Amino acid sequence: MKALLHYRASPGFRAAIERAAPDWLEVAIVDEDHTESFSEELPDTAVLLHVLEPVTADMIAAAPELKLIQKIGVGVNTIDLDAARSTNVAVANMPGTNSRAVAEMTLALMLGVLRRLTYLDPLTRAGDGWSPDPEQMDGIGEVAGRTVGLVGFGEIPQRLAPILEAMGAEVIFAAREDREGDQRQVDLSELVERSDIVSLHIPLTAETERMFDAEMLARMKPGAVLINTARGGLVDQPALTEALVEGRLGGAGLDVFAREPVEAGDPLLTLPNVVVAPHIAWLTPETLERSMGVAFENCRRVRDGEPLLHRVC
Repeated sequence: MKALLHYRASPGFRAAIERAAPDWLEVAIVDEDHTESFSEELPDTAVLLHVLEPVTADMIAAAPELKLIQKIGVGVNTIDLDAARSTNVAVANMPGTNSRAVAEMTLALMLGVLRRLTYLDPLTRAGDGWSPDPEQMDGIGEVAGRTVGLVGFGEIPQRLAPILEAMGAEVIFAAREDREGDQRQVDLSELVERSDIVSLHIPLTAETERMFDAEMLARMKPGAVLINTARGGLVDQPALTEALVEGRLGGAGLDVFAREPVEAGDPLLTLPNVVVAPHIAWLTPETLERSMGVAFENCRRVRDGEPLLHRVC
């Protein structure tokens, strides 16, 4: 039985796969950029281990032995679910495996923006750190005393909330499900208007796409910070850039973008009050170890005809 990982795996990740993979499972690893090699591996693949490169209907059609698309992570918006259903290919994800890592990265982005780390780091390396732009220094602040609004209240924000509260922040959240008795829950409108920091933790769907458009961004408090470790499509990126350039928002911390990889010339990347990362909030050795445990267990279940863990469709 063969599983195919479509990802640029680091040496450490490859070694972890070799240690964890069962003897009966062949694991092929192909970089996302190696289109020809990927096409050659597809025909006899039973399980596709999917990270970020979109899984298209053509890919699924080219894999007649495919039984499962296993998402390494949670979001399945990069998988053609209709094509999977029409060919009886199961799709599963792995909620919870990366929650700790994403929560920590979210906090890191908040602190990075509030303390202007991406502005001060290169300035200091160039020998100019002791004479920064006074306007940039006026934008520095602490988490303590601020209101942090968490949009969505799944496992990641639930891990994050007590950390922020321990640091002295007031935490509020908006979620579809009513969490009876939790006084921190408010509606989205109130959250946006009250929060000094708004952090996004919801999936990208037809209903949430560009939820934070120009109108929503305009409702945020002057000087507020937007953090996004969920999906880039939740935010109208040009509108966010405009709000930052005009000074209506105080900063942004972004691990995800509307288009990935983000283009080198994107104006967001030139702003000193923006901290960015290349969609790796989830990526730690600990996350990968947990993820491979779930993935290889689902490979076994495919082999043995048992119900899958965390099946999406």
